[in-house]
Amino acid sequence: MSHPDLSVAHRVWQKLPQEPRRRFFAWATALVAPSISKTYPSRASGIIVTGELSRSSGLGEGARLMVKALRKLNIPCATWDIDTRRLEGDAVGAGAPLVIHVNAPMLPSVLLRMPRSLRNGRKVIGYWAWELPVIPKTWTYARRHVHEIWVPSRFTADAIAPLKVPVRVVEHPVGLAGQKPSQKDRAAFNLPDDALIVLVSFNLASSMVRKNPIDTIRAFREAFGIRSDRILLLKIGHTENYPDDMAAIQAAIGGAPNIRLDTAHYSSEDTLALMACADIVLSLHRSEGFGLVVAEAMALGCCVVATDWSATAEFMDTSCGLPVAYSLSPARDPRGVLDMPQTSWANPDVQSAAQALQEAADNPALRERLGNAAMKRVEDRLNGQSLLQAVQAGGVQG
Repeated sequence: MSHPDLSVAHRVWQKLPQEPRRRFFAWATALVAPSISKTYPSRASGIIVTGELSRSSGLGEGARLMVKALRKLNIPCATWDIDTRRLEGDAVGAGAPLVIHVNAPMLPSVLLRMPRSLRNGRKVIGYWAWELPVIPKTWTYARRHVHEIWVPSRFTADAIAPLKVPVRVVEHPVGLAGQKPSQKDRAAFNLPDDALIVLVSFNLASSMVRKNPIDTIRAFREAFGIRSDRILLLKIGHTENYPDDMAAIQAAIGGAPNIRLDTAHYSSEDTLALMACADIVLSLHRSEGFGLVVAEAMALGCCVVATDWSATAEFMDTSCGLPVAYSLSPARDPRGVLDMPQTSWANPDVQSAAQALQEAADNPALRERLGNAAMKRVEDRLNGQSLLQAVQAGGVQG
């Protein structure tokens, strides 16, 4: 039986505005979370990766990529899933470093849930990604709970630098992990063989405004109208929690017969298979802390059209993709998490995007050339070397 006072407190808590709740949670959990060890082994065998390992999320995918890459580098890797709370995987030595793939506001609460043996006597590394040039205050509380911070891009590193904690760029090792799509083809996804498919893939939990599907739909309609041989496929995750966002997307589609929604849940392998079915992968984001969809599409040899700003611009350019022009404006997000008008994010140019889509759609040779160059770029750039250098610098041994 629940205590009535607790029920009342919960209802009061739920009525508070989201932003004060987020700030209080980050501050309070950081206040009571255990301190990190002042000393830890300078050398250790293997590494422990923790995070949303069983969730369909960008943070979860990043953690899984790291695990796969570490094992390909012959570095023992144990895992601790924040949901199952089980330590699994390879045997690692005493004092092996702990890499936590959870962003700063949630990291202290994860430490509170961990067994003492997992967090004590070892180096604690936060693996964080942020999508704006400035971090919010809620990110500052966790700095005393990590010895070091790893980030997937220079863009995020620059945002986090004011925390005065050692920061290292460790790109997601998409090229080394070598993820393989399943055998599903267009027929399995109910897609026609005789149409050009433009795929947009995102998670509504990652902020609809940042992922920018409304301008995406506008750009596609500007480029192709209602041509039946041109299809825009919007693969959207976590739609059940955001009915207002879905209503806005449906309104923007306006019944267009060549725009489809796919809200099914797929495995990582099937998600990659869907991506491989596309002729063009489109990402008109306002900002990315890394851009896993762009990187994974490039790894598959897809022709990618993406906003030419933030982290994706660090590994995609005109030699391996079609960057979209943009202007900058204050970052405003109705959900509050990314509502930071004191800083900026991109407004992708719809005309530039429409032109890029037309250019790619009308030129199969261009798509093939850019796709091959994109695959080579991922192999050369996102090849796990920054991860290997990071673990070696930390004294990790195989």
